[in-house]
Amino acid sequence: MRSIWLLVGLLAFPASLSAAPSAANAAQSPQPESKVYGAVLDTSGAPIVGAVVSAASDNPRVGPTTTTNERGEFSLGMPPGRYTLTVVAPGFVDGSQSLTLAVGGARLPPFVLAIATLRETVTVSAPTGDRAAATSSATKTLTPLRDIPQAITVVTRELMREQLMMSVADVVRYVPGVTTQQGENNRDQIIVRGNNTSADFFVNGVRDDVQYFRDLYNVERIEALKGPNAMIFGRGGAGGVVNRVQKEAGFQPLREVFLQGGMQGNKRFTTDLGQPISEKVAVRMNGMLEDSGSFRTGVDLERYGVTPTVTIAPSARTKVAVTYEHLHDTRTADRGITSFRNAPAEVDPALFYGNPNDSHVKLGVNLGMASVEHQAGQATIRNRTVIAGYDRFYQNYVPGAANAAGTQVALTVYNNATQRTNVFNQTDVVFAGATGRVRHTFLAGAEFGRQLTDNFRNTGFFNNSSTSLQVPFQSPTITTPVTYRQSATDADNHLRAMVAATYVQDQIELSQHIQLLGGLRFDRFDLEYHNHRNGDVLTRPDNLLSPRAGIVVKPITPLSIYGSYSVSYLPSSGDQFASLTVITEQVKPEQFNNYELGAKWDVLPTLALTTAVYRLDRTNTRSTDPNDPTRIVQTGSQRTNGYELGLNGALTSAWTVAGGYAYQDAFVTSATTTAAAGAQVGQVPHYTWSLWNNYRIHPRLAAGLGLIYRSDMFAAIDNTVLLPGYTRADAAAFFSLTKRVRLQANVENLFGKLYYVNADNNTNISPGFPRTLRIGLTTLF
Repeated sequence: MRSIWLLVGLLAFPASLSAAPSAANAAQSPQPESKVYGAVLDTSGAPIVGAVVSAASDNPRVGPTTTTNERGEFSLGMPPGRYTLTVVAPGFVDGSQSLTLAVGGARLPPFVLAIATLRETVTVSAPTGDRAAATSSATKTLTPLRDIPQAITVVTRELMREQLMMSVADVVRYVPGVTTQQGENNRDQIIVRGNNTSADFFVNGVRDDVQYFRDLYNVERIEALKGPNAMIFGRGGAGGVVNRVQKEAGFQPLREVFLQGGMQGNKRFTTDLGQPISEKVAVRMNGMLEDSGSFRTGVDLERYGVTPTVTIAPSARTKVAVTYEHLHDTRTADRGITSFRNAPAEVDPALFYGNPNDSHVKLGVNLGMASVEHQAGQATIRNRTVIAGYDRFYQNYVPGAANAAGTQVALTVYNNATQRTNVFNQTDVVFAGATGRVRHTFLAGAEFGRQLTDNFRNTGFFNNSSTSLQVPFQSPTITTPVTYRQSATDADNHLRAMVAATYVQDQIELSQHIQLLGGLRFDRFDLEYHNHRNGDVLTRPDNLLSPRAGIVVKPITPLSIYGSYSVSYLPSSGDQFASLTVITEQVKPEQFNNYELGAKWDVLPTLALTTAVYRLDRTNTRSTDPNDPTRIVQTGSQRTNGYELGLNGALTSAWTVAGGYAYQDAFVTSATTTAAAGAQVGQVPHYTWSLWNNYRIHPRLAAGLGLIYRSDMFAAIDNTVLLPGYTRADAAAFFSLTKRVRLQANVENLFGKLYYVNADNNTNISPGFPRTLRIGLTTLF
């Protein structure tokens, strides 16, 4: 099972079949004929070619049959009335759907057929060519990727498994235009089109914005949607968002166990078990356990997770899915190495700054989700509720600047605790219809959310007296006693964020060659901030109006040329609500405007080429008033100009590829509080490219080769410390031991290149992993 419930509305083609009238009725006037259009897909969204589609009615004269074309599309012509459509394809479970066909015709939601049985032969070394053909995340409707006027990269479960990916940072290595920021090495943090975020993460389309490391054991695919996305996802999403689509229970048995081990003490176990209980109920359980070390001295992690899911299908038109995730993560907090003379310090990349035994991160996540989807005629009604609790604590030693002689480094330490409860409810109604020859897919929806957050921070005092300690440049690991207590500025606060939103969108198909997309969202975002230190109560309400518009031109079916415009906002409190003060309480939200032109071409049925050129403007950023340094004005601005190229799929039956190229120029256009005009945005390289290849040498044997390049970039927006560029090579080998047992070996950084992957600031720089071997074993039973 490759992906779950990926549905897509495809352009129909003009073909129809109708039953011949009986001799007794030949002289009667023919009934008016209407057409029904649809598509047949597998669970990954890929078209099923040659599926037989037939219509049955109480009227014996009506019984047309047709087959799907190379895009999985079909059309049937028949008189208005009530019908049952049946779809049959070899190797798949039959599908059926009832409809009432009115004059003028109808477009059906696609048939998604599950695999009939587990495959008897598993050849894991063979490239699958698996790529997502559609998504519902970008528009909240079931739309082919090539019909969405936006740059989107989808990383499938198969690609994650090929490369033994374990984190979001691993995934975005092969996503053009997205890089990782260190995030103090205690959370996921990315930079998308020049905009840094630790909050623009979503799970099944719902906000998952707490700062932590997400695991991939229960993920079907990860979608990176580039450009402002407020129309769909709400506030934030300035440069783009990352959405995790979780695995869901399906109606076929599934038994998989995966073992992984390797250098630096890497040990990992995952399991994926699924079982239909009846024709209407299915269950699935995903589990993970990991205990791993690192090349960094004293750095390790322990984590485990479990995700049970239940799918209930009381009827052919209704589906209920319930998911619960528990994740526990404990690891060493590691801020990397310092810099010296405007470059990463020339020290052992394994050096730890501070006391690794006193530097740690602890996380607990409990996330419950329930969704209900019902098809009522031409309308689909969907409701999703998420209740999530996050308990996070980290304590870390922070390397500072080295002295001029390069003999000592300043060291500080602090800890921080965050507890957050998120409650979100989304309701969407999607209606497919037509006005004359113009087809519409109309969306109307609402979202309500409540987020409660408590923050508490302590400063560390070395020997209970000093907040800073000078340590030797070449041996900064210490065991000096530290006492933790609050300083005058440490946080102790409670925040309540309320959101109420409504949105509408219309996808308009003017013809088979031209499509339009227009949408508008209104958010009421209300933040209340209680400072327990001084009793201050601050509030900041914002009314955010986010439009989106796009056009798609299709000269031929496999090729789409598009243009789009979108807007997003970031409230003055920031993406983690941490910066609301008596000054910023009066500050308007930052605004992000994205202008994008692009093309998407299915070069082959199994291979997609995408390209985009864009300009993203960030305005209303804070700046110091040149006439009064004590005042903040919103005259700062930033711009990113960029180009992206993506390639994903199978070049031949034996060779699959994934990767892309990105050019970005992110710079300050008007002075902000942190930088003058012209400054380059930190950690946004001008050039990146990556390409992963998997080639099947033999039915049981395949090899993989990956290349990753990043040009040099500044560690921070002051443009002082430069992180040098690098090229890294990865390799893999895959072997099928038996029909149900597969073995793989992956080598990261094949040539042992010394490089620096990212930073949090000028003195917190992360060296990349040295040459590392990992072995993976998958068993199906």
